[in-house]
Amino acid sequence: MATVTFDHVTKKYGDVIAVDDFNLEINDGEFMVFVGPSGCGKTTSLRMVAGLEDITEGVVRISDRVVNDVPPKDRDIAMVFQSYALYPHMSVYDNLAFGLKLRKVPKKDIDRRVKEAAETIQLTSLLQRKPKELSGGQRQRVALGRAIVREPAVFLMDEPLSNLDAKLRVQTRAEIARLHQRLKTTIVYVTHDQVEAMTMGQRIAVMSQAKLQQVGPPQELYDHPLNKFVAGFIGSPSMNFLPVELSGSGDTATLTAPGFTVPLPPAFRDAVGATTGSSFTLGIRPEHLDVVATGGMVPSAQAKADVVEYLGNEELLHIMVAGADVVAVVSSDRNVRPGDVVTLHLPLEKIHLFDATTEMSLLRSRMPAAS
Repeated sequence: MATVTFDHVTKKYGDVIAVDDFNLEINDGEFMVFVGPSGCGKTTSLRMVAGLEDITEGVVRISDRVVNDVPPKDRDIAMVFQSYALYPHMSVYDNLAFGLKLRKVPKKDIDRRVKEAAETIQLTSLLQRKPKELSGGQRQRVALGRAIVREPAVFLMDEPLSNLDAKLRVQTRAEIARLHQRLKTTIVYVTHDQVEAMTMGQRIAVMSQAKLQQVGPPQELYDHPLNKFVAGFIGSPSMNFLPVELSGSGDTATLTAPGFTVPLPPAFRDAVGATTGSSFTLGIRPEHLDVVATGGMVPSAQAKADVVEYLGNEELLHIMVAGADVVAVVSSDRNVRPGDVVTLHLPLEKIHLFDATTEMSLLRSRMPAAS
């Protein structure tokens, strides 16, 4: 096992900055997930650890060893890609064993490693099959097994589940998590899917526009996003955002937008100051909204439900509030139908507030430090 350290790492392609001053320490045995939209730099960061991309500035270390100029084959890492890249003419056994044969590992050790890996990922009964005889999920397990037999210090996984259908993604996601619990090896996992990130990662590094935005455990990123981007990217459905203005001051201060007014939560009073008319962005997660009886709980906003997505035990309500499409996740027992006028309750303790210009959270000074 090993730590992985990014020390002021930058990657440029000509004048284009793909990764900008990236600093992160991944702990020994940790499952770290890099998540963000396409083009944010997450895969480039992973490829610099693998040695598949040169580093423009900074240092990458595996354990205490600087690996900037170390060839990929000498870095004690194993990669799993989105593409299975299996040899179609070879059996599962031979696919698993091929890399070890190239390294001239003794035949007895190869057989032991292949069988142990096959048992770990439940491939023992498939060892004599060819890739064309396997399902997509089984092929991805073979790709994982090929990395496992290497017994590396670090696993690097670049969107390994993207080619799988929804059901197989859930199943293989759980298998990778179990695999990490058994092997306790450092894993760096890249995905654009925040659900994968939240369910698999011990810590998550959120990236956007070549920069690291925030690092922390899933719960910390969900509860205490440092900025509007992280707040909107983490969570499904994503957080609702509404432009609001400050009115009044002290105990009577309110946040207003066309169609609704909410008291300023006490936690934000010091951060917003006392300038009436100041603009902010209010954030509230869909699952924290609820439909209540008219004249019931306050604060609340009344509006028409445009679209209702039925999900069995839940409904996703799309409601126009202050000119924005607000999504609420409510129990299907509410029986809301398109066109119904509903009253939404906004719990004050669940409200987030962001600076309208910098998009930073106004509670960032009270949040746990990212590590």
